[in-house]
Amino acid sequence: MSLLYLSPSTQEFNPYVTGGNEEQYMNLIADQMEPYLRASGVTVTRNRTDMTAAQCIQASNEGNYDLHLALHSNAAPEFLSGTLQGSVVYYYPGSIRGRRFAELAAAGLREIYPDPDLVSAEPTTTIGEVAKVRAPAVLVELAYHDNTQDAVWLQTHTGEIAQNVSGSVSAYFGLPVLTPQPARQGRVSLTWGSLNIRERPGTASQILASAYDGAELTVWNEYQDWYVVEFAGIMGFAWQSFVVF
Repeated sequence: MSLLYLSPSTQEFNPYVTGGNEEQYMNLIADQMEPYLRASGVTVTRNRTDMTAAQCIQASNEGNYDLHLALHSNAAPEFLSGTLQGSVVYYYPGSIRGRRFAELAAAGLREIYPDPDLVSAEPTTTIGEVAKVRAPAVLVELAYHDNTQDAVWLQTHTGEIAQNVSGSVSAYFGLPVLTPQPARQGRVSLTWGSLNIRERPGTASQILASAYDGAELTVWNEYQDWYVVEFAGIMGFAWQSFVVF
């Protein structure tokens, strides 16, 4: 499966210069990301707002995730307060996959951030949710919440940011970037064997599960001749011809 640990900030004590706080807006963006991720076949586990950064790291490390994504907003040092702008995507320098996602995410954010030259992907060995996580890990500082222009941009573009970052996640996993659709309850219809639930839309893709005739599944989306389905807690792709409603 394409397993994501999504870790929006739990720092409610970081106020925005325009009102609200970091925890509030990062969790709002994460809320808006989940339908896009599910629509493309990504399985999401989310942290809780009562967790510390250390607890988020521990929870991620206890799972078998393919990517750890932390969502944050930034603040300048006191002597530069309010003067800095931009988005920074941090990755661990020794992680090839972490760097690959960081560069994908930065490229995506350049398409929507007001000044693309202020978006970068940078290595770090000091941020815990990057350096101490077992999975490939990235922390995105989406904008500076102590800068009025950055804070207003973030607060008025949460949906666009969520869609953009979700698209980078789907691209990283090699999944189609799809728009959420209303969920439908389907049923497997076969006269022989079982229906393979695959990791990606293609007959050469890894089989994640097998669903027998009459098995119920949730259809979240469709792509070419495939449905994005959830079966027994597993997200994957099923051949459309063998699913009925």
